[in-house]
Amino acid sequence: ERVPFWLLVFAMWIVATVATLGSLFFSEVMEFIPCNLCWYQRIFMYPLTIIFLVGLSDMSRSVIKYSFPLVILGWGVSFYHNLLHFGMISESVTPCAYGVPCATKYIEWFGFVTIPFLSFVAFSILLLLTLILKGKLKNETRL
Repeated sequence: ERVPFWLLVFAMWIVATVATLGSLFFSEVMEFIPCNLCWYQRIFMYPLTIIFLVGLSDMSRSVIKYSFPLVILGWGVSFYHNLLHFGMISESVTPCAYGVPCATKYIEWFGFVTIPFLSFVAFSILLLLTLILKGKLKNETRL
């Protein structure tokens, strides 16, 4: 049985909403100041909650057209941020010259789960679901 369009978009909306609320929790409740890379990831994640909600309400295939660039860019920034957190790139090559250093680890659950890691997981799930939805729509137009 194939997964329905609405269920994929709903799952994408849930992931984006949880990520958005999680980032707001860390900054507004826990009072963790976001670094520049965190702000960029927020810029790419926050609109996705609205895009997926609209896509869910009108079942529009354009949800891919509007969400895919944000997902790709957000995934790229989160990947880069994780390379920094895991020490694979130097902090000297980051855009965090002012304010909170991008290598700051406010949390480190299980020795590796940081806020940028959570963002990377969210963007990776969204990328996977977007690709699945894109393939599903491509196959449906062939029929």
